[in-house]
Amino acid sequence: MVSRSLHSPVLKMWHTPLAFIWNIVLVYVVYGVCRLIYWAENAQIFNGLWRENSWCDLITGAWMFDSSAILYTNALYALLMLVPLHWKEQCGWQRVAKWVYFLVNSIAITINLADAVYFPYTGRRTTASVFSEFSTEGNLLNIFGVEVIKHWYLVLAGVALIVLLWKGYKPGGQAAKVTTNRKVRETLLYYLVQCTCLIIFIPLCISGMRGGLSHAVRPITISNANQYVNRPTEAAFVLNTPFSLIRTWGKKSFIEPEYFTDEAKMKALYSPLHHPSGSLTMRKKNVVVLIVESFGQEYIGTLNPMLENGRYKGYTPFIDSLVCQSCTWKHTFANGRKSIDGMPSILSSIPMFVEPFFLTPASMNTVGSIAKELKHCGYHSAFFHGAENGSMGFQAFARTAGFDTYYGRTEYNADKRFGGDADFDGMWAIWDEPFLQFMVAQLCDMPQPFIASVFTASSHHPFKIPEAYRDSFPEGTLPIHKCIRYTDYALRRFFETAHTQPWFENTIFVITADHCNQSDHQEYQTDLGLYRVPIIFFDPSGEMPQGIANGIGQQIDIMPTLLSWLGYNRPYIAFGSDLLNTKEEDTWAVNYNNGIYQYIKHQRILQFDGQQARALYHFENDPLLKNNLLGKDSCEAPMTEELKSIIQQYMQRMNNNQLVLEP
Repeated sequence: MVSRSLHSPVLKMWHTPLAFIWNIVLVYVVYGVCRLIYWAENAQIFNGLWRENSWCDLITGAWMFDSSAILYTNALYALLMLVPLHWKEQCGWQRVAKWVYFLVNSIAITINLADAVYFPYTGRRTTASVFSEFSTEGNLLNIFGVEVIKHWYLVLAGVALIVLLWKGYKPGGQAAKVTTNRKVRETLLYYLVQCTCLIIFIPLCISGMRGGLSHAVRPITISNANQYVNRPTEAAFVLNTPFSLIRTWGKKSFIEPEYFTDEAKMKALYSPLHHPSGSLTMRKKNVVVLIVESFGQEYIGTLNPMLENGRYKGYTPFIDSLVCQSCTWKHTFANGRKSIDGMPSILSSIPMFVEPFFLTPASMNTVGSIAKELKHCGYHSAFFHGAENGSMGFQAFARTAGFDTYYGRTEYNADKRFGGDADFDGMWAIWDEPFLQFMVAQLCDMPQPFIASVFTASSHHPFKIPEAYRDSFPEGTLPIHKCIRYTDYALRRFFETAHTQPWFENTIFVITADHCNQSDHQEYQTDLGLYRVPIIFFDPSGEMPQGIANGIGQQIDIMPTLLSWLGYNRPYIAFGSDLLNTKEEDTWAVNYNNGIYQYIKHQRILQFDGQQARALYHFENDPLLKNNLLGKDSCEAPMTEELKSIIQQYMQRMNNNQLVLEP
């Protein structure tokens, strides 16, 4: 029926495009069957998959990742089919196209089914790291042979699917040989149809590969699969193995160093395992964590008494007024330089080393978070981000991190109390002021105690503010400054509204930034200054200590500090420290800057390349980091050993999926 219709006179010129569509649809079918086999082979591990997850989410996620993999792997085939050629070249070209299609998709079938066998050992789809993982193994052929025999039914299934591809394949048509006027018209029409289809296909192909064409959508990675499932292990069902290999190819894996062979010595220097006292009394306070886009410490006047001989006022009058009633530290830092580094650091106490956590195979690990830990104490949780749902992978990570509910642009538009897309900034997200008001409204409906977090968006390139405030917030010395003024105002409005709510006095607010942005002071343009962000704890009840302490804080300290203050009494994993119960001289921070680990402690910053120390600066005496003290300072050796312990334990836990304690 299909073949006959493709050869009808009316559709003759559309023969090749229709054949191409048929063949690609056939690949989708094959991928779907492979996924069902994958699920059946591991049904015990996927127990509850269909019962506990939305079928719509599972199908949507599977379709998106299959589309990306199919378009990546069939891009060459698409060109062979759709690029118009002279009639003499068409016949041979079509044979080449068929073999490319057959071989590429046969390999995809094979690795999808083989991974169904490997999955129980890893708990996730195979990534490119598998090639280095088994590079020194000499008995792989024996292992493979044994598994082929044990899983003979998968071999049969693979053969059946490969035969289906071969038998079901529809070849493209050919251009007419130019011998008559009618043939000339047919030939011209052939070229027109082929070129049109190719032009349409290119943006669709790019969109499918990326997971969307919107500038707010990053190319999807394996971590995005968490958006569609409840458990990280279940993400393997939504993914496919060709996609996992492609998206991790060339990515740096977490290479586990061997600085220490004595584990006890290593853990004596540092351990991410927190053992709170079991006798602590729990404070059932609400928690609100505000992650403010690009809200670097440089913009806040009260946190910069050293700038401009004390005359610097900054751009945040509201935050300045709040700092006076809050708890913070003299030196506070981000653990990464990108927005996607902020959420894992702030909410799960996971710093960025080597690659953003979102973009690594470790993003499939089970992760802890403040939301997950407080769930043990009856807390409800919600995450807010005013961008397109799924943007930046935030929705996926929020789900992985255990947040019960996600509120994005979709939910904002659905709430008729607010302005919907009229409040969209035209580029990234809902403007901060209305979206923060929306957040307050949702918090009023949440059961207490709750843990909520928001990631704002307005203080971002291209540095626009709502037209209604064009004359309200003057320009500064940098384009971002007017956006910072607007966001500061949005935060003021948020707190004004929250202050009228009955839950306000019983809530701890944390204000920090995801990372820094534009700078016009050289103190903030150094390797250290690039990471300076505010970390402010505001307790309206006044119970928490107030003032600026002489210590060092970092984003990964937020989770353990909050849990400690709330009286949380269960052990957990967090790479940061409890700032309220750590001596000033023992506070520290760490980040990773283009291949260099930076360890901040004792008013020093140590720069370490993974093998040896490269520089050491006393940043209080030398804020511009001009005087390298390497080999001249007694802090160098102990700081290097401590940093090595942090790195080695981080890599171990990432590689071995040990970011949470066993229940």
